Amino acid sequence: MSGSRRSSDHERRQEAARVTGFLRDNALGLAFLLAFAAALVGQAFAGRAEFNSQLAVDGFARVGFWEYVSSSDFAVDVTENWQSEYLQFFLYITATIWLLQRGSPESKKMGTAGTETDQDQRVGRHAGSDSPAWAGAGGWRQHVFSRSLGLVMGGIFVLSWLAQSVTGVAAYNEQRLRDLQAPVDWDQYVVSADFWDRTLQNWQSEFLAIASMAVLSIYLRQRGSPESKPVGASHKATGVEGG
Repeated sequence: MSGSRRSSDHERRQEAARVTGFLRDNALGLAFLLAFAAALVGQAFAGRAEFNSQLAVDGFARVGFWEYVSSSDFAVDVTENWQSEYLQFFLYITATIWLLQRGSPESKKMGTAGTETDQDQRVGRHAGSDSPAWAGAGGWRQHVFSRSLGLVMGGIFVLSWLAQSVTGVAAYNEQRLRDLQAPVDWDQYVVSADFWDRTLQNWQSEFLAIASMAVLSIYLRQRGSPESKPVGASHKATGVEGG
C-alpha cells in the first residue's frame, strides 16, 4: 500500500514538473496570448458601450453583448488592427533582408544585405543533423521553407485585409441604412474614404513603430533584452543583440 502511495506521489511530482517546465519554456507566448484574450474581451465590453451610446443618440434600441461581438462593427475594429500588425511583421521580416541600419540590433551587419549563402543559412548540403528536414531538402521544399515566415505573415495580412474590407462594408452599410442612405457594393467601399481612413490610420502607426525601434535601439539600451544591444556595446555596433 505504501509503495502504491509512493508511486502515486512520484507521478504527481513528475506531472507538476512537466507543467512547470511547459510554462517556463513557453512563458513569452503564453503571457501575450493571455494578454491578447484579456484585451479582446475588454475591447468587446468597451466597444459595445460606445456602440450602444451611438445607437441611443440615433434613436435606436441597444444591443446585447453577444449580438455586438457577432456584429460587423466589432469584427471590423478587430480585423483592421490585425491586418496592420501583420503588415508590420511582414515588412520588417522582408525589408531587413535588403535594408540595413548602421548601429541597430534590428539590422543585419553592414555588407550582408541579401539572402546570404547556403552555408550561412545552413541549407542543402550545409544543413546539420538538427536542422529542419526541409532545410536539407532541395527544390521547391527548400524554396518554400526558406521563405515560410514571410509567406505566412504576408498571407495572414492579406486575409486580415480582406476580412476588414468585408466586415467594413457591412458595418458601413448598416450606418448608411440608419441614415436612410443606399448601401454600397464591396468594390465601391474598398476605394472609399472611410475604408482608407481606417486602413491608413493603422499603417502609419506601424511604419513609425518600425522606424522608431530601428533607430532608437542604436543609442538606447535595455539590459537583458534580446531586442537591445548589450549595454556596453558601441553605438556603431550593428546586428549585435543582447542575450
